[in-house]
Amino acid sequence: MNLKNWSKLFIQTLLVGAIVSIITGFLLPYSRESISFKDTSDILFYLLILFGFGAMTSVYSQLGFFAYMILNYTAIGVFPRKAWQYIQFVLAILALLEVMFFRSFVGRENSSQMADMLLGIAILIVAVAVAYFKVRATNPSAWVPTIFFMTAITIVEMVGGLKINDNNATIFIVIPLLACNSYQILILHKLLKRKKS
Repeated sequence: MNLKNWSKLFIQTLLVGAIVSIITGFLLPYSRESISFKDTSDILFYLLILFGFGAMTSVYSQLGFFAYMILNYTAIGVFPRKAWQYIQFVLAILALLEVMFFRSFVGRENSSQMADMLLGIAILIVAVAVAYFKVRATNPSAWVPTIFFMTAITIVEMVGGLKINDNNATIFIVIPLLACNSYQILILHKLLKRKKS
């Protein structure tokens, strides 16, 4: 990946994160209940805050994406390709189990096991959908790496949001992260094709 393609990916992912964050910020229940806008300047300021948060979330997502690319490159050199596929699959399952059950095991107060289960299921559904489109665009070997990236890496990226232990905060962090991660993994092969051509 050359500098031109990377900068294009950076800006586009930044915009994806910012736009999804703005939409999420206005759709979440707390934004309608606890925020009152006195005039247009309040709305514009709120938009600016959401845009900034989405941009920061996208940068965090891109750090996770490039960390995964380095991990994948290193692991392919260390493990046989088939073994690395199995390792990624097992780690994806463990990450999903962690996000669905960990907070109830450690006995956190005010943590809803149903909310954690729904979060894990939602991440899995998005991961499977993204993997389906990735496989259609590339080849069947993309299933496991895409599932791993969309589950395990996304869950690692959102650990800070889970520590807040508030459903709205979790949703506000997870949706832009999933959008940015989905965009990056689905656009990667197109950028690499451009480099080859």
